[in-house]
Amino acid sequence: MKQGSKLILLFLLFVALNSVAQSKKEVKKNSIKSSVVTDIEDGKTIPLKKTVFDKNGETIEETDYTKEGAIKNIKKYKINNDGEVMEEEDYDAKTKQTEKTIFKFDSLGEKKEEQITDGTGKLIKTHLYTYNAKGLRTERKTLDATGKVLSIRQYTYEFK
Repeated sequence: MKQGSKLILLFLLFVALNSVAQSKKEVKKNSIKSSVVTDIEDGKTIPLKKTVFDKNGETIEETDYTKEGAIKNIKKYKINNDGEVMEEEDYDAKTKQTEKTIFKFDSLGEKKEEQITDGTGKLIKTHLYTYNAKGLRTERKTLDATGKVLSIRQYTYEFK
């Protein structure tokens, strides 16, 4: 590859990565609707990732692509007025829903529960979150569809 081609490729990669790495504030300020990261190989442009934003700069959809440029999977997000993800839907390459996660929050805005269902809406598992008096997450308990505890993840903190 010639030196000039390498510089152009690096510049395009920098621009693409910079557009995706924009903060919510920058996305909103510049009225960015979507951004795409691509690779250019042997003169062929291959998409890697596309991100779609709402009017507030929140990510509402992400599409990942294979090395060949075909859709690998899609994630769609429903956001509440506080900017919290309330639902996350996963789709396969044929845009068939494979999974859905519903998030629930307490009155302080802390995530208290995630319900994960398959593409048909059947409950797969639930994550329950516990917090201490300082608002720090202390536990994530995972339950199967019948309510049986599958695992418990504990979070501990050291303070100065």
